[in-house]
Amino acid sequence: MPQATQLIDGLHFGEGPRWHDGRLWFSDFYDHAVKAVGLDGSVEVMADVPHQPSGLGWLPDGRLLVVSMVDRTVLRQEPDGTLAVHADLSDLAPFHCNDMVVDAQGRAYVGNFGFDLDAFLAEHGVEGALAEPGPPRTVLLRVDPDGSVHVVADGLKFPNGTVITPDGATLIVAETLGLCLTAFTIADDGSLHDRRLWADLGFHAPDGICLDADGNVWVANPLSPEAVLYAPGGAAIEKVETSQPCFACMLGGDDGRTLFCLTAVSSNHELAAAERTGKVEIATVSVPHDGLP
Repeated sequence: MPQATQLIDGLHFGEGPRWHDGRLWFSDFYDHAVKAVGLDGSVEVMADVPHQPSGLGWLPDGRLLVVSMVDRTVLRQEPDGTLAVHADLSDLAPFHCNDMVVDAQGRAYVGNFGFDLDAFLAEHGVEGALAEPGPPRTVLLRVDPDGSVHVVADGLKFPNGTVITPDGATLIVAETLGLCLTAFTIADDGSLHDRRLWADLGFHAPDGICLDADGNVWVANPLSPEAVLYAPGGAAIEKVETSQPCFACMLGGDDGRTLFCLTAVSSNHELAAAERTGKVEIATVSVPHDGLP
């Protein structure tokens, strides 16, 4: 199993990694900031997000979209650097919003917890969260370029990392507490149809995900210090070992073959907010990035 090496440390909790304009952009939850890091390890704050940033993406005109978790909005960064509310999801998302993928038309697909994860885990433990009936299920939302918000799927077990295939025809979402990846066909109007199991992951809880050029999906496994590459159906093809649990991953670098893994000791908000255990770790893999994000 290849061992990832440290690019940077000192983060609270990194999520939503995206390779963009020659750097890895990501959200640092409890620094309330979107950051970018180069392969030389230099870090720059790109936006301050008071209510905890998560998923990132870009509109066709190049403006940044960022999920603001706690107030359940999607923010848009204007050319002067200011943030404006692009969409308010609070009427449809029952708890914190999280990851997001933005398609080529500027439509953003946004997941949400559906419930208070830390409180549920404190009472029921991981086993209770993964067993039936488990915590409440929730919806996947689509934000159109005009800021309107639509429910595109329901009954999901913690929809999290999301990718879109290069042809724009298929969306794959990680159901973290469903221990699976679920696929949908994307219609011309952005609606989702033909829900199907893309991969059963056994006891691997998928968090952040990214797609490679062979059509396989890298999955960050927050239950273990690793990222795992899965084929359709759920066969594990390759693993990268990290120094601590892995919560998100992204392919990037000059040739798309650098796997960036965002790791931390824990996702518990009290621990992650108080300590800086977060890291960006990297490994070189054989197949480059493809699709969105």
